[in-house]
Amino acid sequence: MKPTAVIGVLGGSFNPVHSGHLMLASYIAQFGPVDSVALMLSPCNPLKRDVEMESDSDRFAMLSLACECSGVVTADDTELSMPRPSYTIDTLNRLAESNPDVRYKLIIGSDNWAIFNRWRASEEILDRFGVIVYPRRGYPVDNIDEQRVEVIDAPMIDLSSTFIRESIARGKDMNYFLPPGVYRYICQHHLYGSEL
Repeated sequence: MKPTAVIGVLGGSFNPVHSGHLMLASYIAQFGPVDSVALMLSPCNPLKRDVEMESDSDRFAMLSLACECSGVVTADDTELSMPRPSYTIDTLNRLAESNPDVRYKLIIGSDNWAIFNRWRASEEILDRFGVIVYPRRGYPVDNIDEQRVEVIDAPMIDLSSTFIRESIARGKDMNYFLPPGVYRYICQHHLYGSEL
């Protein structure tokens, strides 16, 4: 009997996706309790009006480019076709219904774990899917006492999309901070105030 595939789901706005996202996802896919990681693109958040958010289509194009050379990290646009606002439990349920032979696990940072009890249907997520928590600076993970949670000691990468956006707007070369093809896409489409 073929073993059930386990896919970790790591959501985000990926505005833009950067090398830190890919390193984290690749680490969890290769050294964690999953077979692969799906980077789930979240729709534009109406609460983030102060952030220069590129379109869903541009962000997904960049995410797809970023995942092209990996066999264990994929880009997923499921949430873009769902009613908004989208909730993680609804996304996981849709994935499970569409792929009954796959087991899904939610991946979140320890900063989100600190407020996870405020998430919609947090107990259902824990019961039905389970959660993988990776460390974020300032949010220790050594105090998690929860059977439905797996803590993974992934490397902490202090790189943010905010830093990338601000640096591009200032004319800095972000080629080594972004996955192959993504920086070229940003420059070609003049995203984030790029002038290159």
